[in-house]
Amino acid sequence: MKIEHIALYVNDLENAREFFATWLGGVSGPCYHNKTTGFRSYFVSFEDGARLELMQRPDMIDSEKAPYRTGYAHVAFSLGSREAVDSLTEKLRLAGYEVLSGPRITGDGYYESAVLAVEGNQIELTV
Repeated sequence: MKIEHIALYVNDLENAREFFATWLGGVSGPCYHNKTTGFRSYFVSFEDGARLELMQRPDMIDSEKAPYRTGYAHVAFSLGSREAVDSLTEKLRLAGYEVLSGPRITGDGYYESAVLAVEGNQIELTV
């Protein structure tokens, strides 16, 4: 069994798609649009076959995203090396994204950084 995809609701669909394509090498499929509900989505595919569905609809509720809350906490992207984690973390910081932690070795042995990326949602960059 494998996870088929992860889905993320966003307010700015095009900005989110651009973030994952520009910074993480995602390749976007075409936009799906349900004219009845106003729902729109893109599937963004990554090199290893993982997919992220970015979704938007006009009747969404945009609740505050407390950093420690129940539910999904982050999506982690394996970059292949510590140098790649260091480099992308710094590029994102310089582009104005908030680096929440790292790069560092965690207590359970991961080398990672955590970045507040698309609309207050965290991504983790790891080896």
